[in-house]
Amino acid sequence: MPSVYIKTYGCQMNERDSEAVAAQLLAKGYTLAASASTADVVLLNTCSVRDFAEQKALNKMTNLAAEFRRSRPGVVLGFLGCMAQSRGKELIERLPDVDLVIGTQKFHRTADHLDSILKGGVSKVVDTEEETGSESAIREHLLHGNAPRSVAAFVSIMQGCNQHCTFCIVPHTRGGERSRGIEDIVAECRELAAGGVREVTLLGQIVTSYGRREIPAVDGKSAFVQLLEAVHAVEGLDRIRFTSPHPKGYGDDLVEAYGRLPKLVENAHIPVQSGSDRVLKLMHRGYTRARFLEITRKLRAQVPDMGLGTDLIVGFPGETEEDFAETLSLAEECRFDQAYIFKYSQRQGTPAAEMPGQLPDEVKEERNARLLEAVNRIAAERYEALVGRRVQILVEGPSKKNPERYMGRTRCNKIVVFEGSERHRGRVMDVAVERAGSFTLYANPDILD
Repeated sequence: MPSVYIKTYGCQMNERDSEAVAAQLLAKGYTLAASASTADVVLLNTCSVRDFAEQKALNKMTNLAAEFRRSRPGVVLGFLGCMAQSRGKELIERLPDVDLVIGTQKFHRTADHLDSILKGGVSKVVDTEEETGSESAIREHLLHGNAPRSVAAFVSIMQGCNQHCTFCIVPHTRGGERSRGIEDIVAECRELAAGGVREVTLLGQIVTSYGRREIPAVDGKSAFVQLLEAVHAVEGLDRIRFTSPHPKGYGDDLVEAYGRLPKLVENAHIPVQSGSDRVLKLMHRGYTRARFLEITRKLRAQVPDMGLGTDLIVGFPGETEEDFAETLSLAEECRFDQAYIFKYSQRQGTPAAEMPGQLPDEVKEERNARLLEAVNRIAAERYEALVGRRVQILVEGPSKKNPERYMGRTRCNKIVVFEGSERHRGRVMDVAVERAGSFTLYANPDILD
């Protein structure tokens, strides 16, 4: 059977989608290639959140097409995901060597379309139409050959977004919100736990919007908190994470869930985007700086060791130096353990792309550098504060940077590296932190449990 190589750009949703497509293809008899150079089919799962991500995928495909045109003209090339959804047929018109374009609601059709192309039934396929029920269409998880199965897995609970932030193209590429049923999600989690998975991360564009139109609140608990309770009851699971929420979804029921659901780890990645109320209003975010600070205070009051992460955008149209100073001061006040910083990128079709006050790249670069320095300094201080303390980790396997060592994650999502062995994989264990590096903790192997 043909071999397939899948390269993924973008977020954890994209990683999970690639994993599901790979599992689907394996089930059909395909094999997974180690690199594009040896594959019969090369698929790029794309991201459209920033122009840079789109350009990377386009440049990669352009180079692959030129290489294979000379050396291996029979290789099937395809785009999947968000850029495929937004650009559709345009991608084949721009790159005639591309054979397949699959949108975000059609991942489960990938194997069928590839079969048709490889058998000569069709020459080109563009499939980007909406499909009812697509949020529940793929549930398989990837097995890495004969290697041990991962102890952590992503579980998609919903697709789409109704938020319509002025800078974001996701509602266009992923469509409106569509949630899976609680029973369906719990059944998948049970299957994963039976296969050795100890930790699940619930995924959605805005997970805290889960089921809000389909599932009524019960005893003051939102649909999302009801889902957390149901997954919490799954035997064999030790940890539950979720991403990505919206600050508007952090009601008291969710804050309190951290204190009463032991499997729900004390880690919250809550995108704030800006510390300026004026910019937040222009972004159409629906909350204020004061409300965000209230959420973080409540979370840390509930769980003092709560790990907090966020997303921040610099250089939004019309952002003044005063607005940017508000973002800097928010970072100082919140003291995030981790923050992803993005330079504002114009996305065609979004309201922000047409706003006055578009800032030059040099201003974005300078503000990005200043904010990055601040969040890295704060994070380093928070990591250093853990030296000499014992932390609980779930051991995931060999370290990606040094396969001779093993790594695990703390409950608040910090990576810990130690000199372990395969017998530690999948264990929840305490380690003593000996030193801190750049976003990594190192445990002394002599005092492992």
